[in-house]
Amino acid sequence: MKFDVETFRRWDRKKVTLLGMSGVGKTHISSMLRAHDWFHYSGDYRIGTRYLDEPILDMIKARAMEVPFLRELLRRDWIYIRNNIKVSDLGPVLSFVGKLGDPERGGLELETFRRHQALYREAEIAAMRDVPDFIRKAQEIYGYRHFVNDVGGSLCELDEPGIIELLEAHTLILYIKVTDAEEEQKLIRRAQSDPKPLYYRPDFLDEQLAIYLREHGLNYAAEMDPDDFTRWVFPRLFHSRIPRYEAIAKRGYTVTSQEVSGVRDEQDFLALIEQAIAREAE
Repeated sequence: MKFDVETFRRWDRKKVTLLGMSGVGKTHISSMLRAHDWFHYSGDYRIGTRYLDEPILDMIKARAMEVPFLRELLRRDWIYIRNNIKVSDLGPVLSFVGKLGDPERGGLELETFRRHQALYREAEIAAMRDVPDFIRKAQEIYGYRHFVNDVGGSLCELDEPGIIELLEAHTLILYIKVTDAEEEQKLIRRAQSDPKPLYYRPDFLDEQLAIYLREHGLNYAAEMDPDDFTRWVFPRLFHSRIPRYEAIAKRGYTVTSQEVSGVRDEQDFLALIEQAIAREAE
């Protein structure tokens, strides 16, 4: 969707997709907008509650079955396990994606890691295909006026025909880019200080894994420290995603993480979009 400023102001039911690296403020803005009659569609929440719910539970049950006491309770149906995923806490999804490396240090073996990555990719694609229907539900069922699509940082990695076109057809795409080199390093340091599971394109993973193993004198992924590999690979992943984000951003508008940090309410957010529209028109 493309607008001039006046057309955007007259857009009665606004629908925006927030695009960008994890940590640039997508979920913060989306959560703020909930208080201003916006429906917050979290891609990762949809993934965890709809498309990965059963695989996540299977993973948890498999671990529980390794404990004799819990094994007996599960086999007799004396207890049950359920996910408790929140928009603000997507822990079960992250646990399922996992980190590649030594299982003794909390990692996943390569074959299992690849399978989880493939399932996550399929789930993210399905969650994005649900966006048009949730726009309808947000308005017709829940009575929300506006809609914000809070997508995961890996959207640019999917390489699935039609997904970006679908979002472009139904929403205004707003790319939040990292402001400058200083902000970039701050985001990278933050990610490295608390390494979290990440999605990697298969070809990127193969390439970077080979480099890491060679540089560290290792033969197999199962020998790696999962956190060390995640810290090592994050800057490389970050920089590989930038041109992908920028290609998608051409279908919408771009603002900086510094500009987003100044947004306090809906009025600020809409003014920021108007500024991005006007800037492109110059």
